[in-house]
Amino acid sequence: MKNKVPTPKNPDDALSQMEAFIEIVKLLRRDCPWDNKQTHKSISHLLIEETYETIDAINQNDMKEFPKELGDLLLHIVMHSVIAEENGDFNFAKVISKVSEKMVRRHPHVFELDESYKAETEEEVLNNWETIKMKEGRKSALEGVPKNLPSLLKAERIQEKAARVGFDWDNKQDVWAKVEEEFLELKQELASGAPARKEEEFGDLIFALVNAARFEKIVPEEALQLTNLKFIKRFQYVEKRAKEENLKLTEMTLAEMDKFWDEAKNIEKN
Repeated sequence: MKNKVPTPKNPDDALSQMEAFIEIVKLLRRDCPWDNKQTHKSISHLLIEETYETIDAINQNDMKEFPKELGDLLLHIVMHSVIAEENGDFNFAKVISKVSEKMVRRHPHVFELDESYKAETEEEVLNNWETIKMKEGRKSALEGVPKNLPSLLKAERIQEKAARVGFDWDNKQDVWAKVEEEFLELKQELASGAPARKEEEFGDLIFALVNAARFEKIVPEEALQLTNLKFIKRFQYVEKRAKEENLKLTEMTLAEMDKFWDEAKNIEKN
């Protein structure tokens, strides 16, 4: 049986749009053979994929794709909420009320809750945030770091959270000295010929670099992403030039490929 498409009573009103959208998802769950078989777990990996697609739109400053990607994220939030409602666990209203309560509770400097919290700077806001979370029952300042977070981003979050409770370097000169120290330790392990601690020392160097990036106001995940994109663009240029010259990469020397690589770099500069 076909259903009439739920439409918002007022297309310009966000709440009206939201109500219609929830009804659309509920109909999909009821009548679509694919949607009604999905579980929280079966679509969990897609949530990660949609998040990265949203980040791509942000990085490319694509304001045409950005609202579409945000919509895809919203679809997953609503879908999980509808599945939970079917299971008798919670509904979308509970999701909204929970995050609203948290935002108010953790921003006492904005709302009339606790006059003892003052926040005139971004740093004070973040410090208050960590203090309030500990009062909510967390046993460790690192408790809120997701287990499945990508390692580079996870290292950054661990360092940020430790810093907010005072476990931090006093100045960035010491941070960069630590980077040099870890690099020397890695070189020593590589020179020793013993493989046992190479991985550990390499990890220590990356961790120290992530910390240095934090002091320099650089987001390491974004920095590496930019480098990845730059490499892809240049390498694809090398492939293009090789094809134009009827050459195969597997038969070219590194010097020949470097010539095209340098061309790509010069194009970027100009």
